[in-house]
Amino acid sequence: MKLSKFIYDLPEELFAQHPVHNRDESRLMVLNRKEKTIEHKLFKDLINYFDEDDIMVFNDTKVFPARLFGNKEKTGARIEVFLLRELNPETKLWDVLVDPARKIRIGNKLFFDEAETLVAEVIDNTTSRGRTLRFLYDGTYEEFRAKLNELGEAPLPKYIKRPIEPTDEERFQTIYAKHEGAVFPPTAGMHFSKHLLKRLEIKGVESANITLHVGLGTFQSVEVEDLSKHKTDSEKVLIGNETVEIINQAIKNKKRICAVGTTVMRALETSVSTYKNLKPYDGWTNKFIFPPHDFSIANAMISNFHPPKSLLMMSVAAFAGLDFLHEAYQEAIKEKYRFLAYGDAMLII
Repeated sequence: MKLSKFIYDLPEELFAQHPVHNRDESRLMVLNRKEKTIEHKLFKDLINYFDEDDIMVFNDTKVFPARLFGNKEKTGARIEVFLLRELNPETKLWDVLVDPARKIRIGNKLFFDEAETLVAEVIDNTTSRGRTLRFLYDGTYEEFRAKLNELGEAPLPKYIKRPIEPTDEERFQTIYAKHEGAVFPPTAGMHFSKHLLKRLEIKGVESANITLHVGLGTFQSVEVEDLSKHKTDSEKVLIGNETVEIINQAIKNKKRICAVGTTVMRALETSVSTYKNLKPYDGWTNKFIFPPHDFSIANAMISNFHPPKSLLMMSVAAFAGLDFLHEAYQEAIKEKYRFLAYGDAMLII
């Protein structure tokens, strides 16, 4: 499968800059793979496609405020630090991205508040933009994490061309987020409101949770034409026994199992037995799903509309079918659907 198969022309005016006022009133495009039909609905209409004992599988990861702004010692240059992954809680070592990267060298110190209570020292250059920082903080680990939360911002993507707003802290997150560790939310889940979840529960649709802490690996650009040569960064995954029991029972009963987002799909496909059942899992995954792919667990999927040549688009294309997805994306552009994190959604059945 070639990278060039995932090119399409996405007008910049369709990049969603704000979420819709009510989460479940974003638009929903429904793709039926068997009938090759496309319907236009609202997200809250999703309930009409599910019956009692069907399963919604959610990713309950929680985004932490991963974007910090510091000042370089001596020059005072403003440096953006994007926290990627905690390497060692005891020594407060973190993998980070810095911008502008050219201004940062090993040994440089960054100051994040006027009182200089939070300082970081650059101890390694890991990639062209990446660095390893050691935070210097005089306090307990809990106080250190509280300070990061106090000084950090919601990590909105760069294509959102507006200042961060107070509502972003709540809206750039699913309402069921529980386990902190992601630098980006599982965006397909951001359309679910408390009201919609309650309606699904009343109808008898079961829910199951996995945890996949979304890192920047999900948004890595692909630099090779042959997709089989691409390697993705690993992300932490947890699939517990309760989720395994719920999903395997649904498989046995031939129920609809819906992966809410590409992260859920990747987690489920990471831990499949030889009998095509789900197994418990606690570890890392660098699973890269692209067409053709034989899916073992989920038979329905919710997703946002993703940019050209993205790993996310490739994952959805593997499930929907590449040609059908291209057709759907062209329809979405014609109908002015909103794309990317704060955009509209599609249901693939």
